[in-house]
Amino acid sequence: MPISLSPSPPDNQPAPKPGRPAYNSPLRGYDEAADPSGTPRPHWNGFFESLEELSPAELSRRWRDAQHLIRDNGVTYNVYGDPRGISRPWQLDPIPLLIAPTEASQLEAGLVQRAKLLELILADLYGPHRLLHAGLIPPELVFPNPGFLRPAHGVKVPDGRYLHLYAANLGRGADGNWRVLGDRTQAPSGAGYALENRIVMTRTLPEAFRDCQVYRLAPFFQAFRDTLRAIAPRNRENPRIVLLTPGPYNETYFEHAYLARYLGYTLVEGGDLTVRNNCVFLKVLGGLQQVDVIFRRLDDDFCDPLELRPDSFLGVPGLMHAVRSGNVAVANALGTGVLETPAFLAYLPRLCRELLGEDLKLESVPTWWCGDPDSLRYVLDHLADMVVKPVFPAMRMEPVFPSDLSTEHQSALATRLKAHPHEYVAQSRLDLSTTPIMDGGKLVPRKMVLRAYLTAHRDSFKAMPGGLTRVSASADTMVVSMQRGGGSKDTWVLADGPVSDFSLLSSNSRVELTRAGGDLPSRAADNLFWLGRYAERAEGTTRLLRGIVVRLAERSGFADVPELPALLRTMMLTCEPNTLPANSTLNSEASVFRAVFDPTHSGSLATAVRALLRVASIVRDLISIDMWRVLSGLIDFPTDPYSYGEDGPTPADVLDLLNRTVITLSAFGGLAVESMTRAEGWRFLDMGRRLERTLHIIAMLKGTMVSPTTHEGPILDAALEVADSGMTYRRRYMSSLRAEAVLDLIVFDESNPRSLASQLAALEDDVNHLPRPARGAGRAPEQRFALAALNAVRLAEPERLAAVQDGQRPALAELLEHVGGWLPILSDAITLQYLSHLQTSRHLASTEPIRRTGADSGDRL
Repeated sequence: MPISLSPSPPDNQPAPKPGRPAYNSPLRGYDEAADPSGTPRPHWNGFFESLEELSPAELSRRWRDAQHLIRDNGVTYNVYGDPRGISRPWQLDPIPLLIAPTEASQLEAGLVQRAKLLELILADLYGPHRLLHAGLIPPELVFPNPGFLRPAHGVKVPDGRYLHLYAANLGRGADGNWRVLGDRTQAPSGAGYALENRIVMTRTLPEAFRDCQVYRLAPFFQAFRDTLRAIAPRNRENPRIVLLTPGPYNETYFEHAYLARYLGYTLVEGGDLTVRNNCVFLKVLGGLQQVDVIFRRLDDDFCDPLELRPDSFLGVPGLMHAVRSGNVAVANALGTGVLETPAFLAYLPRLCRELLGEDLKLESVPTWWCGDPDSLRYVLDHLADMVVKPVFPAMRMEPVFPSDLSTEHQSALATRLKAHPHEYVAQSRLDLSTTPIMDGGKLVPRKMVLRAYLTAHRDSFKAMPGGLTRVSASADTMVVSMQRGGGSKDTWVLADGPVSDFSLLSSNSRVELTRAGGDLPSRAADNLFWLGRYAERAEGTTRLLRGIVVRLAERSGFADVPELPALLRTMMLTCEPNTLPANSTLNSEASVFRAVFDPTHSGSLATAVRALLRVASIVRDLISIDMWRVLSGLIDFPTDPYSYGEDGPTPADVLDLLNRTVITLSAFGGLAVESMTRAEGWRFLDMGRRLERTLHIIAMLKGTMVSPTTHEGPILDAALEVADSGMTYRRRYMSSLRAEAVLDLIVFDESNPRSLASQLAALEDDVNHLPRPARGAGRAPEQRFALAALNAVRLAEPERLAAVQDGQRPALAELLEHVGGWLPILSDAITLQYLSHLQTSRHLASTEPIRRTGADSGDRL
């Protein structure tokens, strides 16, 4: 029995069987899943039959697992204005859009023809201008267009290809015909989300995916990768290809990182590239490496601040000249954004007949440019049936639906159209088709738009057998947009027979074996360095606060817990001083809780966790999925203590939070050790961890042991606990607590991974393994500074450090100050040599430690 699908079942009609969701398709318009009588369309039958095999409880369980997978994989989309910002999870519906084989072939033929037409138009606009001279394109749509780049005129593109990745937004009207709503020609987004949707759906509904014989997406991405390799001006067998992103605050940054990982490209920002001698180079730790192809996710005018947009901080100065010289290829070609004005849709039918000798196989939504007098009159006469848009996307005006306006506002709109007709485009208001989505366990209809993708392939184009389907946020919403709260769907193109199981991860081609490194971008190394620092800062702060909270929960007074003041002093040294208000007392529970939860103070645990997640999101293409999944457990770290209730958290609540945080951070550290190869990326992450742990050890020793009390045993025990060295100490010394023995274990013992000497020894080893240019005899500055700090500890004596004079341990204080002074010098030397890309011959004259305290200070979907 098929799944229940009816427009409005009468009262005497039996309800669908339990576990078989009903779908009330709209009474008017076109629905993708059901015909006007409510009967499932033929190509949906197999899917619904497979869905019937799942109970509601099983379907709900699978979908919860899918949502957890989206979260664990860090799939995000930044909706501007959403308080979750770049951490907003991607919205995916569990019901895919199904496209029949015959219909998919027709769409592909129409899209391939359209892509060829657009490339011919681009070749003319940046070449002889025959179409302008013949009056086939109004010059008002070209020369004032911000997308028309005059510096790109006359630039030869590799193989004459402008569109290496092209996307079209498609909508189906009430008559059942697909129409193009808009073209995305410069940096189309969404292909990576379509791929992630597919991965999630194949794990959620594997039986339905198998039974429906759905085409795989991997061959499309293989074709795209082959295309980029073919346009390289040099080294075509193994070109260096980079993916240029605007950065982590872009709404689709997840997709950029995801595609870079999937395609095997280096993810770069504009600052990672430099132009020398008309060639583009990637700044890596080992120097500069020439780039052959740039797959850009930047809009045209942001790509070069020298020749295009001077206020851009996202592009590469001199890139346009390097392209003009033929030393680097850019996909898509610079200047392709000129065709994204919707006004061009009005002229494509005639241009297609002129350039291809054919009629358009896939029509656009009826469009009128108001700068044409006849078109303006028609628009004004039919204004209520139109959607009014700006002629150029850069004008950032939201579409206007005149039928939703009052008579007064319609009149005002008509006045604006008459006053500035060249600035507006009008399109027929398309009654978009609907498709079922899962909402509260029920299938309900929503308006939808399909974004289809094509890649240049040999002398033609190849369509993605799928795409990114977007659905409206609610039943009465006409605009389909992720920025307006809409959702997405996987798109299943069905095959007539068995489909290939080709995977991009498998290949029969031979590769040259290598273990070479030195190709890590300096920005990535810097981010990994701070990932290590923030991870260790969060862990060290958590261990310290846990030791304090345990004692707060157990104490009845300072007499019972004499070590508590020492731990609180350590907290003041480790956290920023402004974490504790000046009028607070050291035994203030509220002050400690602020050090845990308050994100407005730079030294709090909440701040460290937030910084850790931010940096991890930037380098997600460089860390394993498991490492990201572990850190994703910190996304919901509370920043409001009153989320625990009106009275705030109890010490037991905070202790539970700190225990879980320590486990998460320890798991991350373990994965960093076990799952990362000992290349430059791991070295920088490890240096960050070691440097930060050294600072924590110094602060802890200053707070607990430099100024000893009469009865020091509890304080020594607390120091061992915070340093995670208590078990080792007891195994060696049983229950006897002596200051010199504690210092030997925490300061000198290099076999103890939590000791000061162990951190400095690891730092020296990491520094010694960094790539460096050939130089004369002697060590590099960073090597000297790391060795100086290590030798200062190795040459000290535990008994001398433990000696007390006038209520202080002066030798210990001097050593901690001395070692702490070397750390910022070492950090600055590493930055200068590897992360700033100034001249490598720069020399640091001063070798004396500086006395410092504390730690180192588009295209929218």
